[in-house]
Amino acid sequence: MAKNTNTDTFVKDSVKQTEDAVNATKAQIESVVKSSQEAATKQYEQAAELARQQVEQVSDVASRGYSDVISLNKDNVEAVVRASTIAGERFETVGRELVSFAQKQMDNHVENTRKLFAAKNPQEFFALQSSIIRENFDAVVAESRKVGELSTQAANDAFEPIQSQAKTAFEKAVKPAA
Repeated sequence: MAKNTNTDTFVKDSVKQTEDAVNATKAQIESVVKSSQEAATKQYEQAAELARQQVEQVSDVASRGYSDVISLNKDNVEAVVRASTIAGERFETVGRELVSFAQKQMDNHVENTRKLFAAKNPQEFFALQSSIIRENFDAVVAESRKVGELSTQAANDAFEPIQSQAKTAFEKAVKPAA
């Protein structure tokens, strides 16, 4: 039985050493798993925080960009309204000039008709008619030049607010984001 006791003690000691080794290995594995979980959790939290910060930055930039677009569109509409108002005023001036010219030409036509009817002979009639045609032609040319200048000025004046707004919008677009 003494042999059995030695064997039993040996087996018990071996089992105890094996259990101790298993327990130590188990503790090491649990420690590694716990450390890995903590590291993974920390990395996940850092990644989540970084993502949150970037989303916040993008949202801020997008919000500012949206506000800039709204402001730009508002400014564009205001420029078009100013341009339309100026064009209306200037072309009203052109219209008044044309009406004035037409009235003056109508008065001249009535006077010239009286002169033609007062002609004493065909030579005087044709000479007067030639003179009237020349005067009318010169008046139409002069008026056309004047209306052309007024129209050009009206178009330039009306285009100025749009041109100014386009320049401002271009400068904002190429200005580096702050």
